[in-house]
Amino acid sequence: MNKLIRWNPNREFNSLWSTFDRMFEDSWAMQPDQPRSWGLALDVAENENAYIVKASVPGISPDDIEITLEKNVLTISGETRADETINSEEYRLRERRYGTFSRNLRLPVDVISDSIEARYEDGVLNLMIPKAEAVKPKKIAVKVG
Repeated sequence: MNKLIRWNPNREFNSLWSTFDRMFEDSWAMQPDQPRSWGLALDVAENENAYIVKASVPGISPDDIEITLEKNVLTISGETRADETINSEEYRLRERRYGTFSRNLRLPVDVISDSIEARYEDGVLNLMIPKAEAVKPKKIAVKVG
């Protein structure tokens, strides 16, 4: 039995765009077995005492994350490994990231590097970076008389 489908010009146009997107992505992609390098998404907040940095690192062991601070540049880096339990030839779709990641963040004021706290919870790395006393706002009391 034949099926009658109403012609829709947008369907063909969308199909063309999908093909173009796949072609563009594939031309820039590395070979599937090569590790990739990717950026790290950060949220940075500030209060009068500290900077609060949150980084999404789902599925990454805290042992595979390295945090350094040098000359007011915070660096978060690490590596995720590809799933070796499945042969490359068996994959039909492979979108999960693996390889190295790194992110540098220049802090605009001096901080107390010895007091930085790092916590890992539910795939989110939380950093509390206290500001140096010299840069914290100081309240000056007004004396009468």
